[in-house]
Amino acid sequence: MARLYHVPLSPFCRKVRLVLAEKRVEVELVEERYWEENPDFLRRNPGGKVPVLRLDGLMLAESAAICEYLEETRPDPALMPKDAATRFEVRRLVGWFDDKFHREVTANLLYERVNKKITGEGYPDSRNVKTGARAIKYHLDYMAWLLDHRRWLAGDAMSLADFAAAAHLSALDYISDVDWNRSAVVKDWYAKIKSRPAFRSILADQIPGFPQPGHYADLDF
Repeated sequence: MARLYHVPLSPFCRKVRLVLAEKRVEVELVEERYWEENPDFLRRNPGGKVPVLRLDGLMLAESAAICEYLEETRPDPALMPKDAATRFEVRRLVGWFDDKFHREVTANLLYERVNKKITGEGYPDSRNVKTGARAIKYHLDYMAWLLDHRRWLAGDAMSLADFAAAAHLSALDYISDVDWNRSAVVKDWYAKIKSRPAFRSILADQIPGFPQPGHYADLDF
């Protein structure tokens, strides 16, 4: 069986979990306290980051590379379109969420509110939290614009771009930092993707010291 070294609320780990589940790859989840710099973990990934996936006799690191590997080795169901232009758009949006959204929103909200407590780095910086709370509005509005023109974020079919976005938003939703009333189209999109079987294990996550909000696992919000 595959083994994924992960942190439950990491959006990068969640993206890989979603892809594995969508492609029906059975996986053992191993929670990894990467910040403790365990020598065994550093041998698996000298970069000291999660996720790390043991699969096919390989030790795979970096979420984007892992997802592309899964797409190439297990192409059904497809999460990348066939035409080059739409594949570009999927990759652009994966980069948008894993870079821009992460820096402007996730790092300022999730990392301040949760990661600092778990890793013993102190209390949240209120300035960063306020910055993240402002930035997420812009990103939700951008998603709404995309979804006004497309069925899914990158086009007519669900893709890795949707999983990248949902991974970040689901982690933020766990701490009630997403205003789902800001955009009906974004809320509808999330309800669709949240209802997929691939999402079940993510909705079942329980983080010690951070109880699930009542709406988190509710498919109808």
